[in-house]
Amino acid sequence: MLTNKTILITGGTGSLGKVLVRRLLSGEMGSPKKIIVFSRDEAKQHAMRVDYQNLKCPTDEVIYNNFRQMLEFRIGDVRDFHSVSSVLADADIVFNAAALKQVPSCEYFPFEAVQTNILGPENIVRAIREHNLPVDTVVGISTDKACKPVNVMGMTKAIQERIFVQANMECKNTRFICVRYGNVLASRGSVIPLFHEQIRSGGPVTITTTDMTRFLLSLDQAVDTIFEAVRHANRGETYIPGVPSAKVTDIAKALISDKPIKTVITGIRPGEKVHEILVSEEEGHRTISRGNYYVICPILPELVFEELKGSPIGHEYSSADNLMNEWDLKAQLKKYGLLLEQQTMQEGELLR
Repeated sequence: MLTNKTILITGGTGSLGKVLVRRLLSGEMGSPKKIIVFSRDEAKQHAMRVDYQNLKCPTDEVIYNNFRQMLEFRIGDVRDFHSVSSVLADADIVFNAAALKQVPSCEYFPFEAVQTNILGPENIVRAIREHNLPVDTVVGISTDKACKPVNVMGMTKAIQERIFVQANMECKNTRFICVRYGNVLASRGSVIPLFHEQIRSGGPVTITTTDMTRFLLSLDQAVDTIFEAVRHANRGETYIPGVPSAKVTDIAKALISDKPIKTVITGIRPGEKVHEILVSEEEGHRTISRGNYYVICPILPELVFEELKGSPIGHEYSSADNLMNEWDLKAQLKKYGLLLEQQTMQEGELLR
Protein backbone atom coordinates (compact mmCIF):
# COMPACT_ATOMS: atom_id res chain seq x y z
CA MET A 1 0.00 0.00 0.00
CA LEU A 2 2.78 2.45 0.95
CA THR A 3 5.66 0.77 -0.87
CA ASN A 4 8.07 3.29 -2.40
CA LYS A 5 6.04 6.18 -0.97
CA THR A 6 7.53 9.15 0.86
CA ILE A 7 5.58 9.60 4.08
CA LEU A 8 5.42 12.83 6.06
CA ILE A 9 4.36 12.84 9.72
CA THR A 10 3.79 16.29 11.17
CA GLY A 11 4.18 16.20 14.94
CA GLY A 12 6.09 12.98 14.42
CA THR A 13 7.89 13.12 17.78
CA GLY A 14 4.66 12.96 19.79
CA SER A 15 3.19 9.85 21.42
CA LEU A 16 1.17 8.90 18.35
CA GLY A 17 3.87 9.93 15.89
CA LYS A 18 6.45 7.65 17.47
CA VAL A 19 4.18 4.60 17.36
CA LEU A 20 3.17 5.49 13.81
CA VAL A 21 6.85 5.57 12.78
CA ARG A 22 7.50 2.21 14.43
CA ARG A 23 4.52 0.61 12.68
CA LEU A 24 5.48 2.08 9.31
CA LEU A 25 9.02 0.75 9.69
CA SER A 26 7.61 -2.71 10.43
CA GLY A 27 6.59 -3.08 6.79
CA GLU A 28 2.95 -3.99 7.48
CA MET A 29 1.80 -1.29 5.03
CA GLY A 30 4.61 -1.98 2.58
CA SER A 31 8.15 -0.68 2.45
CA PRO A 32 8.20 3.14 2.28
CA LYS A 33 10.85 4.96 0.34
CA LYS A 34 11.27 7.49 3.14
CA ILE A 35 9.57 8.55 6.39
CA ILE A 36 9.96 12.24 7.27
CA VAL A 37 9.48 13.21 10.93
CA PHE A 38 8.53 16.90 10.91
CA SER A 39 8.29 18.86 14.16
CA ARG A 40 9.56 22.01 15.83
CA ASP A 41 11.09 20.34 18.90
CA GLU A 42 14.77 19.67 18.19
CA ALA A 43 15.31 18.00 21.58
CA LYS A 44 12.62 15.38 20.92
CA GLN A 45 13.92 14.81 17.40
CA HIS A 46 17.44 14.31 18.72
CA ALA A 47 16.23 11.88 21.40
CA MET A 48 14.18 9.91 18.88
CA ARG A 49 17.10 9.72 16.43
CA VAL A 50 19.47 8.51 19.17
CA ASP A 51 16.93 5.91 20.33
CA TYR A 52 16.85 4.37 16.85
CA GLN A 53 20.62 4.52 16.48
CA ASN A 54 21.08 2.67 19.78
CA LEU A 55 18.52 -0.06 19.10
CA LYS A 56 19.72 -3.63 19.33
CA CYS A 57 16.62 -5.73 18.72
CA PRO A 58 17.54 -8.92 16.86
CA THR A 59 13.90 -10.08 16.93
CA ASP A 60 12.81 -6.85 15.25
CA GLU A 61 15.36 -6.68 12.46
CA VAL A 62 12.65 -6.14 9.87
CA ILE A 63 11.46 -3.03 11.71
CA TYR A 64 14.85 -1.40 12.03
CA ASN A 65 16.56 -2.63 8.86
CA ASN A 66 17.89 0.34 6.93
CA PHE A 67 16.00 2.84 9.11
CA ARG A 68 18.96 5.21 8.81
CA GLN A 69 18.22 5.49 5.12
CA MET A 70 14.42 5.53 5.50
CA LEU A 71 14.00 7.83 8.50
CA GLU A 72 14.63 11.55 8.05
CA PHE A 73 14.15 14.32 10.63
CA ARG A 74 13.23 17.86 9.66
CA ILE A 75 12.79 20.84 11.94
CA GLY A 76 9.78 22.93 11.02
CA ASP A 77 6.39 24.18 12.15
CA VAL A 78 2.96 23.57 10.59
CA ARG A 79 2.18 27.21 11.47
CA ASP A 80 4.72 28.40 8.91
CA PHE A 81 3.52 28.18 5.31
CA HIS A 82 6.99 28.20 3.75
CA SER A 83 8.19 25.46 6.10
CA VAL A 84 5.14 23.34 5.25
CA SER A 85 5.52 23.99 1.51
CA SER A 86 9.14 22.88 1.59
CA VAL A 87 8.56 19.59 3.39
CA LEU A 88 5.41 18.74 1.38
CA ALA A 89 7.33 18.97 -1.89
CA ASP A 90 8.71 15.49 -1.28
CA ALA A 91 5.61 13.84 0.21
CA ASP A 92 3.21 11.25 -1.18
CA ILE A 93 1.30 10.55 2.06
CA VAL A 94 0.79 13.03 4.92
CA PHE A 95 -0.26 12.22 8.47
CA ASN A 96 -1.09 15.46 10.28
CA ALA A 97 -0.45 14.61 13.94
CA ALA A 98 0.81 18.09 14.91
CA ALA A 99 -1.53 19.58 17.49
CA LEU A 100 -2.00 21.45 20.70
CA LYS A 101 -4.09 18.86 22.53
CA GLN A 102 -4.15 19.70 26.23
CA VAL A 103 -7.64 20.96 27.05
CA PRO A 104 -6.72 23.44 29.84
CA SER A 105 -3.73 24.79 27.89
CA CYS A 106 -5.92 25.51 24.89
CA GLU A 107 -8.44 27.29 27.13
CA TYR A 108 -5.77 29.61 28.52
CA PHE A 109 -4.04 30.12 25.16
CA PRO A 110 -6.86 29.77 22.61
CA PHE A 111 -5.19 31.55 19.70
CA GLU A 112 -2.12 29.32 20.06
CA ALA A 113 -4.50 26.37 19.51
CA VAL A 114 -5.99 28.16 16.50
CA GLN A 115 -2.57 28.62 14.91
CA THR A 116 -1.52 24.98 15.26
CA ASN A 117 -4.84 23.14 14.94
CA ILE A 118 -6.50 25.31 12.27
CA LEU A 119 -3.86 27.35 10.45
CA GLY A 120 -1.55 24.32 10.33
CA PRO A 121 -4.04 22.18 8.36
CA GLU A 122 -4.90 25.19 6.17
CA ASN A 123 -1.20 25.58 5.37
CA ILE A 124 -1.08 21.95 4.24
CA VAL A 125 -4.09 22.42 1.95
CA ARG A 126 -2.84 25.77 0.64
CA ALA A 127 0.62 24.40 -0.16
CA ILE A 128 -0.82 21.46 -2.11
CA ARG A 129 -3.25 23.72 -3.97
CA GLU A 130 -0.97 26.66 -4.78
CA HIS A 131 2.07 24.57 -5.71
CA ASN A 132 0.04 21.82 -7.40
CA LEU A 133 1.89 19.22 -5.34
CA PRO A 134 1.35 15.54 -6.26
CA VAL A 135 0.37 14.48 -2.72
CA ASP A 136 -1.76 11.34 -2.87
CA THR A 137 -3.41 11.30 0.59
CA VAL A 138 -3.63 13.57 3.63
CA VAL A 139 -4.90 12.09 6.90
CA GLY A 140 -6.09 14.54 9.57
CA ILE A 141 -5.81 13.19 13.13
CA SER A 142 -8.80 14.37 15.13
CA THR A 143 -10.36 13.70 18.53
CA ASP A 144 -13.65 12.90 20.22
CA LYS A 145 -13.53 16.45 21.59
CA ALA A 146 -14.22 17.72 18.04
CA CYS A 147 -17.72 16.24 18.30
CA LYS A 148 -20.18 18.72 19.86
CA PRO A 149 -17.16 20.71 21.04
CA VAL A 150 -17.34 22.69 24.27
CA ASN A 151 -13.63 23.49 24.57
CA VAL A 152 -11.09 25.29 22.41
CA MET A 153 -9.16 22.13 21.65
CA GLY A 154 -12.29 20.42 20.34
CA MET A 155 -13.46 23.51 18.45
CA THR A 156 -10.15 23.87 16.64
CA LYS A 157 -10.01 20.16 15.82
CA ALA A 158 -13.58 20.33 14.47
CA ILE A 159 -12.51 23.12 12.13
CA GLN A 160 -9.51 21.02 11.06
CA GLU A 161 -11.90 18.24 10.03
CA ARG A 162 -13.99 20.65 7.94
CA ILE A 163 -10.89 22.19 6.32
CA PHE A 164 -9.70 18.76 5.20
CA VAL A 165 -13.14 17.61 4.04
CA GLN A 166 -13.63 20.76 1.94
CA ALA A 167 -10.09 20.49 0.53
CA ASN A 168 -11.26 17.54 -1.57
CA MET A 169 -13.15 20.05 -3.73
CA GLU A 170 -10.09 22.28 -4.26
CA CYS A 171 -7.35 19.68 -4.67
CA LYS A 172 -8.85 17.17 -7.08
CA ASN A 173 -5.81 14.90 -7.17
CA THR A 174 -5.40 14.55 -3.40
CA ARG A 175 -7.57 12.46 -1.10
CA PHE A 176 -8.21 14.21 2.24
CA ILE A 177 -9.57 11.98 5.00
CA CYS A 178 -9.77 12.09 8.80
CA VAL A 179 -9.70 9.77 11.79
CA ARG A 180 -11.36 10.59 15.10
CA TYR A 181 -10.79 8.67 18.32
CA GLY A 182 -10.92 9.06 22.10
CA ASN A 183 -8.57 8.96 25.06
CA VAL A 184 -5.37 7.08 24.22
CA LEU A 185 -4.11 4.84 27.02
CA ALA A 186 -0.85 6.14 28.51
CA SER A 187 -0.27 8.84 25.91
CA ARG A 188 1.57 11.91 27.12
CA GLY A 189 -0.75 14.13 29.18
CA SER A 190 -3.55 11.56 29.60
CA VAL A 191 -5.14 10.54 32.87
CA ILE A 192 -3.43 7.18 33.44
CA PRO A 193 0.14 8.54 33.65
CA LEU A 194 -1.19 11.20 36.04
CA PHE A 195 -2.80 8.54 38.23
CA HIS A 196 0.43 6.49 38.17
CA GLU A 197 2.43 9.48 39.38
CA GLN A 198 -0.08 10.30 42.11
CA ILE A 199 -0.18 6.69 43.33
CA ARG A 200 3.61 6.43 43.43
CA SER A 201 3.70 9.66 45.44
CA GLY A 202 1.30 8.23 48.01
CA GLY A 203 -1.79 10.02 46.74
CA PRO A 204 -4.29 11.42 46.74
CA VAL A 205 -5.60 10.49 43.30
CA THR A 206 -7.54 13.45 41.91
CA ILE A 207 -10.81 12.80 40.09
CA THR A 208 -12.75 15.68 38.56
CA THR A 209 -16.24 14.17 38.93
CA THR A 210 -17.60 10.74 39.85
CA ASP A 211 -19.76 10.56 36.70
CA MET A 212 -17.00 11.14 34.14
CA THR A 213 -16.51 8.52 31.40
CA ARG A 214 -13.90 8.21 28.67
CA PHE A 215 -13.28 6.09 25.58
CA LEU A 216 -10.16 3.94 25.95
CA LEU A 217 -7.89 2.66 23.21
CA SER A 218 -4.20 1.96 22.85
CA LEU A 219 -1.78 3.87 20.65
CA ASP A 220 -1.60 0.80 18.41
CA GLN A 221 -5.40 0.82 18.05
CA ALA A 222 -5.16 4.48 17.08
CA VAL A 223 -2.64 3.55 14.39
CA ASP A 224 -4.87 0.64 13.31
CA THR A 225 -7.63 3.20 12.71
CA ILE A 226 -5.30 5.41 10.67
CA PHE A 227 -4.15 2.49 8.52
CA GLU A 228 -7.73 1.30 8.00
CA ALA A 229 -8.66 4.77 6.75
CA VAL A 230 -5.67 4.84 4.41
CA ARG A 231 -6.72 1.48 2.97
CA HIS A 232 -10.45 2.06 2.57
CA ALA A 233 -11.61 5.66 3.13
CA ASN A 234 -13.20 7.60 0.29
CA ARG A 235 -12.50 11.31 -0.09
CA GLY A 236 -13.88 13.35 2.81
CA GLU A 237 -14.71 10.42 5.09
CA THR A 238 -13.90 10.24 8.81
CA TYR A 239 -13.01 6.89 10.37
CA ILE A 240 -13.88 6.12 14.00
CA PRO A 241 -12.94 2.95 15.92
CA GLY A 242 -15.51 0.94 17.83
CA VAL A 243 -13.92 0.92 21.29
CA PRO A 244 -15.09 0.40 24.88
CA SER A 245 -15.28 3.12 27.49
CA ALA A 246 -15.02 3.30 31.28
CA LYS A 247 -15.80 5.47 34.27
CA VAL A 248 -12.76 7.43 35.41
CA THR A 249 -13.50 6.37 39.00
CA ASP A 250 -13.24 2.72 37.92
CA ILE A 251 -9.91 3.43 36.19
CA ALA A 252 -8.59 4.97 39.40
CA LYS A 253 -9.90 2.03 41.46
CA ALA A 254 -8.24 -0.51 39.16
CA LEU A 255 -4.90 1.30 39.30
CA ILE A 256 -4.98 1.86 43.06
CA SER A 257 -5.97 -1.78 43.70
CA ASP A 258 -5.40 -2.57 47.39
CA LYS A 259 -2.98 0.29 48.03
CA PRO A 260 -3.88 2.69 50.88
CA ILE A 261 -4.44 5.62 48.53
CA LYS A 262 -7.26 8.14 48.91
CA THR A 263 -9.20 9.76 46.07
CA VAL A 264 -10.25 13.40 46.01
CA ILE A 265 -12.97 14.96 43.86
CA THR A 266 -11.64 18.25 42.48
CA GLY A 267 -14.34 19.41 40.07
CA ILE A 268 -14.35 19.63 36.28
CA ARG A 269 -11.43 21.52 34.75
CA PRO A 270 -11.98 24.35 32.24
CA GLY A 271 -13.40 22.94 29.01
CA GLU A 272 -13.93 19.35 30.20
CA LYS A 273 -16.98 17.23 29.40
CA VAL A 274 -18.51 14.61 31.67
CA HIS A 275 -18.98 12.26 28.68
CA GLU A 276 -17.15 12.33 25.37
CA ILE A 277 -18.89 11.74 22.04
CA LEU A 278 -17.38 10.20 18.90
CA VAL A 279 -20.48 10.51 16.71
CA SER A 280 -23.10 13.15 17.46
CA GLU A 281 -26.83 12.61 17.02
CA GLU A 282 -26.69 15.06 14.10
CA GLU A 283 -23.89 13.08 12.43
CA GLY A 284 -25.64 9.75 13.03
CA HIS A 285 -27.79 10.07 9.90
CA ARG A 286 -24.66 10.13 7.70
CA THR A 287 -22.60 7.60 9.68
CA ILE A 288 -22.38 3.98 8.58
CA SER A 289 -20.72 0.85 9.93
CA ARG A 290 -17.82 -0.53 7.93
CA GLY A 291 -16.21 -3.59 9.52
CA ASN A 292 -15.16 -2.71 13.07
CA TYR A 293 -15.32 1.00 12.36
CA TYR A 294 -17.88 3.77 12.01
CA VAL A 295 -17.50 6.02 8.99
CA ILE A 296 -18.88 9.56 8.92
CA CYS A 297 -19.68 10.49 5.34
CA PRO A 298 -18.78 14.05 4.31
CA ILE A 299 -21.19 16.83 5.18
CA LEU A 300 -20.81 18.29 1.68
CA PRO A 301 -23.20 16.47 -0.69
CA GLU A 302 -20.81 16.83 -3.65
CA LEU A 303 -18.43 14.42 -1.90
CA VAL A 304 -20.89 11.70 -0.88
CA PHE A 305 -20.59 8.47 -2.83
CA GLU A 306 -24.01 7.29 -4.01
CA GLU A 307 -23.49 3.74 -2.79
CA LEU A 308 -22.88 4.94 0.76
CA LYS A 309 -26.33 6.42 1.19
CA GLY A 310 -28.69 4.45 3.41
CA SER A 311 -28.36 2.29 6.54
CA PRO A 312 -26.96 4.98 8.84
CA ILE A 313 -26.46 4.18 12.53
CA GLY A 314 -28.89 7.02 13.28
CA HIS A 315 -27.83 7.66 16.86
CA GLU A 316 -25.15 9.23 19.04
CA TYR A 317 -22.02 7.25 19.98
CA SER A 318 -21.05 8.34 23.50
CA SER A 319 -18.53 7.23 26.14
CA ALA A 320 -21.54 6.77 28.44
CA ASP A 321 -22.50 3.78 26.25
CA ASN A 322 -20.93 0.32 26.41
CA LEU A 323 -19.13 0.90 29.74
CA MET A 324 -16.70 -1.82 30.77
CA ASN A 325 -17.24 -3.50 34.11
CA GLU A 326 -14.38 -3.49 36.60
CA TRP A 327 -13.12 -6.95 35.56
CA ASP A 328 -13.05 -6.13 31.85
CA LEU A 329 -11.41 -2.78 32.59
CA LYS A 330 -8.70 -4.37 34.69
CA ALA A 331 -8.08 -6.93 31.93
CA GLN A 332 -7.78 -4.11 29.40
CA LEU A 333 -5.27 -2.24 31.56
CA LYS A 334 -3.33 -5.44 32.20
CA LYS A 335 -3.26 -6.23 28.48
CA TYR A 336 -1.37 -3.01 27.82
CA GLY A 337 0.92 -3.28 30.85
CA LEU A 338 -0.64 -0.36 32.72
CA LEU A 339 -1.18 -1.90 36.16
CA LEU A 340 1.51 -0.70 38.52
CA GLU A 341 2.19 -4.15 39.94
CA GLN A 342 3.16 -5.51 36.52
CA GLN A 343 6.91 -5.94 36.58
CA THR A 344 7.08 -5.91 32.78
CA MET A 345 5.52 -2.46 32.47
CA GLN A 346 7.74 -0.17 30.43
CA GLU A 347 6.09 3.12 31.17
CA GLY A 348 9.09 5.17 30.16
CA GLU A 349 8.74 3.93 26.58
CA LEU A 350 4.98 4.54 26.59
CA LEU A 351 5.27 8.13 27.76
CA ARG A 352 8.16 9.41 25.68
